[in-house]
Amino acid sequence: MDILVVGGGGREHAVIKALSRSEKVGKIYCAPGNGGISKLAECFPVKATDIDGMVALAEKIKPDYVFVTPDDPLVMGMVDKLNEKGFRTFGPRANAAILEGSKVFSKGLMKKYGIPTAAYETFTDADKAIAYIKEQGKYPAVIKCDGLALGKGVIIAQNEQEAVDAVNSMLIGGKFGKSGSEIVIEEFMTGPEVTVLAFTDGKTVKPMVSSMDHKRAYDGDKGLNTGGMGTIAPNPLYTKEKADECMEKIFLPTIKAMQSEGRPFKGCLYFGLMLTPDGARVVEYNCRFGDPEAQVVLPLLKTDLADIIEAIYEERLDALDIEWYDESCACVVMASGGYPEKYPTGLPISGFDANGQLADGSAYVYHAGTKLDGDTFLTAGGRVLGVTAAAPSLQEALDKAYAAVGRISFENAHFRRDIGQRALGKSE
Repeated sequence: MDILVVGGGGREHAVIKALSRSEKVGKIYCAPGNGGISKLAECFPVKATDIDGMVALAEKIKPDYVFVTPDDPLVMGMVDKLNEKGFRTFGPRANAAILEGSKVFSKGLMKKYGIPTAAYETFTDADKAIAYIKEQGKYPAVIKCDGLALGKGVIIAQNEQEAVDAVNSMLIGGKFGKSGSEIVIEEFMTGPEVTVLAFTDGKTVKPMVSSMDHKRAYDGDKGLNTGGMGTIAPNPLYTKEKADECMEKIFLPTIKAMQSEGRPFKGCLYFGLMLTPDGARVVEYNCRFGDPEAQVVLPLLKTDLADIIEAIYEERLDALDIEWYDESCACVVMASGGYPEKYPTGLPISGFDANGQLADGSAYVYHAGTKLDGDTFLTAGGRVLGVTAAAPSLQEALDKAYAAVGRISFENAHFRRDIGQRALGKSE
């Protein structure tokens, strides 16, 4: 089958790499793609958010499936438009993607169906929000903008002034535009975080291998929140007992709730979880593969991803046995100096072979923000590369990934040196 993948980052590179292992997959296309992706797929310069442009591209190349990967086009209804034109797709329709598109919706769904999450209130008025914060008087306090904000629309305020500033920046200053025109203020939960991606056809849910992300820019979880500076899988804190608890109290209830609301969710559902002293709770839902979680989960997938795509589209996931390799995987993100704020682009990257990989094959390099200039790979984003390795143990996987990072360079490259240390029981 020929497949068009929508998007152009490290997550899309991971999806395409997984699809390229399938004997069932013929031609792979990607729009817009990036420098590294262009070595596995034919790329087209259509923006991921250009719904009409993507539909026109699909009508031109006639793929058997369109795999819509990023959050924005899913929330905007790209799957709906493609389905209207007769294309088979992977990814939720807009009325299900709202699980990520609106935190107000997702929190309301959890409250209605008794799915464990943090206590919260929603606001559109800054004065009322600030009065509520002062009335609660509990810090840290979590302030989230309702809509999508590139993973940066969450502020953890350590005191009253920080909380007031966060509310004002969103509701009055318009820091996140329309996404921040309504906000959620919720209690700060404590405990380790776990990400569990799950395949679902709207009726059956099959969790993938768990993972642990590292959101902060610097070692020791210091600095600003980012889209993710590295990740490991599986997460050793996510035991079988925790998995059973989450299936019973969170995963199945979420799928059933969306069915009951007339919003069946088909595709990959991301569960951001907190293992609190009172049990697992939902931090957030995403309507797609995580980035960089996909880069460590998909290399461990033994079952053909093409088979899973078909089973989900045809709503027969219950009949498919999904298998995983019994290994660990680690991804270290190499970012541009200055990320997640201002950073330069167009810097040459050295250490690659012609395919943007390490010649010895000791690790796999997922390209997140690169472009090709002739035969030279250049930086083209904040997160540039996801250097990934699998091994029988987490320590071995980390050693391989960091050794590979040491062989790649570009000016002012920045990466965390403590990825996976918390999972190994060492301080970060």
